[in-house]
Amino acid sequence: MTRWNTSHIPDQTGRSAVVTGANSGIGYITARELARRGARTVLACRNEARGHAALARLRSEVPAARAEFRRLDLADLKSVRAFAAGLDDFDGERLDLLVNNAGVMALPHRRTADGFEMQFGTNHLGHFALTGLLLPKLLGTPGARVVTVSSGLHALGNVRLDDLNSEHGYHRWIAYGRSKSANLLFVHELARRLAEAGSQVVAAAAHPGYADTNLQSAGVRMEGRTGAERAVALANRVIGQPAESGALPTLCAATAPHMKPDAFIGPRNGLRGATAPSFRAPWTRNDETSARLWEASEELTGVRYDFS
Repeated sequence: MTRWNTSHIPDQTGRSAVVTGANSGIGYITARELARRGARTVLACRNEARGHAALARLRSEVPAARAEFRRLDLADLKSVRAFAAGLDDFDGERLDLLVNNAGVMALPHRRTADGFEMQFGTNHLGHFALTGLLLPKLLGTPGARVVTVSSGLHALGNVRLDDLNSEHGYHRWIAYGRSKSANLLFVHELARRLAEAGSQVVAAAAHPGYADTNLQSAGVRMEGRTGAERAVALANRVIGQPAESGALPTLCAATAPHMKPDAFIGPRNGLRGATAPSFRAPWTRNDETSARLWEASEELTGVRYDFS
């Protein structure tokens, strides 16, 4: 059986896509390949200089691309709301694909502009708010999908509903795992609510395995730990797969026909290899936890979903 690869991406002409964190790594590859297949694509990135540089690179690699950069800082709910409001002029009422890709990993303790623990606030709450604000466009587009990028490291821990912001002790890797479990609980509950509303929008999740990107080194670089940064770079080269391979599960979840709601796609062996359904901790399909996290997320962000 042929491994799934970018040649399997159906023609995306006439479709529109938003990819968060598209300035580098798997986000950039995802945006580039969607644009290569004809999608009108928004690179939604926090850093303007890096976003414009990524757009220039994409246009050099795909000269016919219909792509643009728009600023989005998921760690600031004002920015999320401004981005969503500004998207009103993008492709009319249509949005075929939202790829919730951007994220931070294993940072020293930090807070978002709204006071949330940075990993939970960026990886989960920012994307929760963004998806809710863009939901009318998605609901109005036949065949629309929401793909949220989680991680195999979600298995490090389930969310703590009584301590979502890690106020009673902070461990960077546990906090990361909890934020990635939150991603999967979000997808689970979103898929359930879409089905209950009779919507055909598909909510699915993906993870890249161990991909050689700058995500792993951000935390140690922030602390000036040069030795640790060199160790991470070495591990990326020895263990990690190229970003092009790491992006395949996301692209598969985003474009493969007949993708099932609440699917979780990743490399077959967890770190690298052929794209396949991925291991998923059982707590990420717990209906009670996903519903309570959803309610808490609406309260924290002030974004309430309307499926009508």
